[in-house]
Amino acid sequence: MDPIIRFENVHFTYPEGEEEILRGVDLQIEKGSFVAVLGHNGSGKSTLAKHMNAILLPSSGKVLVRGMDTADEAKLLDIRRSVGMVFQNPDNQIVANVVEDDVAFAPENLGVPSAEIRQRVDAALRQVGMYDFRMHAPHLLSGGQKQRVAIAGVLAMEPEVLVLDEPTAMLDPQGRGEVIQTVTRLCREKGMTVVLITHHMEECIGADRLVVMSNGAIVADGSPAEVFSQVELMEREGLDVPETTRVLHELGLPTETLDAESCARLIAEKLR
Repeated sequence: MDPIIRFENVHFTYPEGEEEILRGVDLQIEKGSFVAVLGHNGSGKSTLAKHMNAILLPSSGKVLVRGMDTADEAKLLDIRRSVGMVFQNPDNQIVANVVEDDVAFAPENLGVPSAEIRQRVDAALRQVGMYDFRMHAPHLLSGGQKQRVAIAGVLAMEPEVLVLDEPTAMLDPQGRGEVIQTVTRLCREKGMTVVLITHHMEECIGADRLVVMSNGAIVADGSPAEVFSQVELMEREGLDVPETTRVLHELGLPTETLDAESCARLIAEKLR
């Protein structure tokens, strides 16, 4: 099966800049997977995200979405219908004074019939656990609730891929938890492809795959347990690893587990 998104030797430099932000990125995103992209500020991860639905186009190389080249203007609408984007600040994505009107905004602009819009809005709000708030004013919601409404607005477009560019950066721990639980459920229960851009280590643990970026290049790619086991690499990049991984590493034990129970079992076996 072809990947739903493919980067082929992608380089990118902003028009006003001299330094390359992406340096020969090769990456494949499989349909239905949950991929987390981790990196420090300036690593290129947000620039990578913006290439996934043609907000940015490569300076050289190709990005393909369902086989469509993002540089092909004739395919732009199809690409943006396929890949929905959620950004850091939900206030920048909320445009209406009532939650359900906000979620309806994008499908209305796509020319979706009214009866279908009603169905899409209700379904999207249920998927993110915000249906009971459909008549509320968005500005009265918590940060986590606003971000879930922003996600619902993207879901109402019925994309195949949901790309979230540091969606929890402006949220408190409770709001962060709400958003991560929501997108994890969308992947596991609905089969949606999820790409989560973050610099929070703990948000990556439940992903199928973890990609680490540094200075515009991919420096690690594998399951979260595999990537976090590279403790020296992660420390060199200024990134944290789970406490369980750190403890096992310091004890010289295998670090292929992330949960506390398995960690405790390994330590107990070592003590015997």
